Amino acid sequence: MSEKLTKNERRAQAREQAKKMQEERRRRERLKKGLTVGGIIVAAVAIVAIVAIVIVNSIRPAGPGPENMASNGIVIGQDFVAERTAAVPAEGEPTPTEPRQDMIQIEIYQDYMCPVCGTFDQTNRATLEQLMSSGAATVEVHPIAILDRASLGTKYSTRAASAAGCVAEFAPDKFWAFNSAMFDNQPAESTSGLSNEEIVGVAEGAGIETGDGLADCINDGRFMSWAEEATVRAGTQPLPGTDGVVADRTPTVLVNGQQYPGSASDAAGFSAFVTAAAGQLTGEPTETPAPSEAPAETSTPANEG
Repeated sequence: MSEKLTKNERRAQAREQAKKMQEERRRRERLKKGLTVGGIIVAAVAIVAIVAIVIVNSIRPAGPGPENMASNGIVIGQDFVAERTAAVPAEGEPTPTEPRQDMIQIEIYQDYMCPVCGTFDQTNRATLEQLMSSGAATVEVHPIAILDRASLGTKYSTRAASAAGCVAEFAPDKFWAFNSAMFDNQPAESTSGLSNEEIVGVAEGAGIETGDGLADCINDGRFMSWAEEATVRAGTQPLPGTDGVVADRTPTVLVNGQQYPGSASDAAGFSAFVTAAAGQLTGEPTETPAPSEAPAETSTPANEG
């Protein structure tokens, strides 16, 4: 049988227990405070890192553009041979293509994810190819990217425009074949689009040799910053040779500086517009080659991206 504690002993024991409880409470408070401060520090470091990345990306100078795209577009002429030009230097200004009085000049501002661009290509490809083959016209393709929002965060439009820049630099005379193949393999909106590796496959399927650096250029997204800058410029500044036209919708199609106002699916309407523009050059009506096969009409209006 244990001895009964005296009153003083019970008080001493209670004080000792209270002291231990107080020390335990202080230890927990110190630990909690340490975790809180540590979390704040970690969070602050993470925020600083994110801000640093954003700042670096925002001040990173845009690299040079692709060769053979001095105007931010590639000019394709007779027999689909592209005009050679130097690259737009980093932070440099594109050089507009000089207007000609002896040639129909067609310009197309397009986004490779834009379904109406696909319709325009399908409807008018044969006409454009006959015009180029005969030497009656040049076609200047300007890849821009306004539909990144429709590719589930993969920036397909920008990656595709960058890839087009790669082809312009490494295989300019194959650009039209690549351009056609990209629309033949066009992904639907609200999908992730083609991967860079799949775009390389599209180029190879169009008969383009990709082992000389072209595949690396596409996979690296080498001209993405150029594509972004070209898109902003085309969508906010008057296009060269026009009366204030901006390419804020795709496709934006110009014939000798005049914007085509018709439907992307109207082959006859586009041919008539080209014929009228050609007649203004010579002062006489000019016959535009008819497409060998008339594509089916769609109800999609032109100039919508």
